[in-house]
Amino acid sequence: MYHLTGVTTCCRSGRDGVRVLDEVGFFVEDGGALVIRGPAGPGMSTLLRILGGLERPTRGSVVLNGTDLAVVTECRLARIRAETIGTVAGGGAGAAPSAPAGLSPGLTARQNVAGALVPLRLRPADRRELAGEALAEVGLADRSEAYPGELDEGARRRVALARALVKRPAVLLADRPTDGLAGDARAGMAELFARLWSERRVSCIVATEDETLVRRAPRLVTLSRGRVTAVPRRRRQPATAAGGPDAGAVEGRDDHGEV
Repeated sequence: MYHLTGVTTCCRSGRDGVRVLDEVGFFVEDGGALVIRGPAGPGMSTLLRILGGLERPTRGSVVLNGTDLAVVTECRLARIRAETIGTVAGGGAGAAPSAPAGLSPGLTARQNVAGALVPLRLRPADRRELAGEALAEVGLADRSEAYPGELDEGARRRVALARALVKRPAVLLADRPTDGLAGDARAGMAELFARLWSERRVSCIVATEDETLVRRAPRLVTLSRGRVTAVPRRRRQPATAAGGPDAGAVEGRDDHGEV
């Protein structure tokens, strides 16, 4: 699935520049899940944009299913984004209260989700049906005709997740999906991701500082000062994800410095 090698991104500041990402390397197997723990900032946002095919590294390779996103043509990259990658943006300061994570306030939940299928050129009736199924998967079958402004923050975040899942992507990228949520809404979103990790064959990469997600992570790495390092796992709690008692083990660095 994903294989990052030597991914480095520099921004200009002074004579030599600053490395936002510094020789980042890791592997995510087909259907595997990885949680990246680290503070919000240019390093994390840049890494997620590179994984999503929205930005190219200064150097290094970002191989997704045999295709290096760092060098592929823009046309091919756009098709990969449309067909293969689903993204979920978290809330945060500056997000419109009725339309977080890019939801359109003038469209219903079903219409927002169905919009992700437009590039796939499906019939409107098929898009509507698939959108309903995706909303049911995240527990919102009864709110499919509600507008974002009629939903609470937790429900709006679930709509955003349904929109990312509706096209059955091979890859799901989630940027702080529980940020700004509290109580049952936060716990419910964490449970949804735990189910995805254990039941769905989707390669999932989640950026977060939320311990409710970190504790459930099948694999965990940290991003600090542009570098990724593996985190030794604590003993896993029962019934979090499929794969047996050793499923939460994180591989150490290999000879290439990857995790």
